[in-house]
Amino acid sequence: MRALPLVLVNTPEIELWPARLCRARASADARRIAGGEVVLRRKRDGRFLAVVGRRGLVPLAPSLARETGLEAAIAALGVLDAPVPACSPLARGTLPGDEVHDANAALGLPADYAQTSGLSFHEEPRLLAFAGRDRYARALWLLAPAARAWGAMRRAALGDGVVLEAISGFRGHAYQRGILERKRARGLSLEDILRVNAAPGHSEHHSGRALDIGTPGEPPAEESFERTPAFAWLQRHAPGFGFRLSYPRDNPHGITYEPWHWCWHAAPPG
Repeated sequence: MRALPLVLVNTPEIELWPARLCRARASADARRIAGGEVVLRRKRDGRFLAVVGRRGLVPLAPSLARETGLEAAIAALGVLDAPVPACSPLARGTLPGDEVHDANAALGLPADYAQTSGLSFHEEPRLLAFAGRDRYARALWLLAPAARAWGAMRRAALGDGVVLEAISGFRGHAYQRGILERKRARGLSLEDILRVNAAPGHSEHHSGRALDIGTPGEPPAEESFERTPAFAWLQRHAPGFGFRLSYPRDNPHGITYEPWHWCWHAAPPG
């Protein structure tokens, strides 16, 4: 089997994952994945659709032929045949996000949300790098420079006796929309949800630059994280690795204080 690069190739409906990073629940799927090279994964729910290997395309979903976006995913397989230079259009490129605006309108999002919240719209990267695993042993995906910065920052913290854990990294537009839909179904108002979660397309997690960070023994995404040595370390050292706290207290976006949410912007000069 080829040693394919540890990258996620992103298409509008389907992600292409290295098979060695995929963990299937069903034993039959696990055997097929173990003998493959690339797994096609549906973005909206994480369902494994097919595995590609020496035997060609092997379906894991019974209705694969009718799967939306399958042609684009198959065409994207060629990206994995050779390393992608950091300067290539693919490495820098993003997916069109026009359909997200229509879906947001259907959710009842005000047309002026971007202006009133000050939250930028983020298209999804076409290519993401494997940045290790998160607290839950899930693959963590970030833009390549953000992945390198996260690795360097985590090693530096460990050298100071501080353990940093990733809680989550890249999330697609469809995943963010699912968060809002599930909360609406529980009876929460859109206004209340948007104090905690950015609207689809407006979360920094879509950019591949944002991380939710935790530390062992501390619950994820809780304000109590600010009282940990890990948060104190991040306040002192994270800017040196290009990371900034996105939502401090009384931030202008109206987002609840999130001491765990950090975003890579660029390596500082010098």
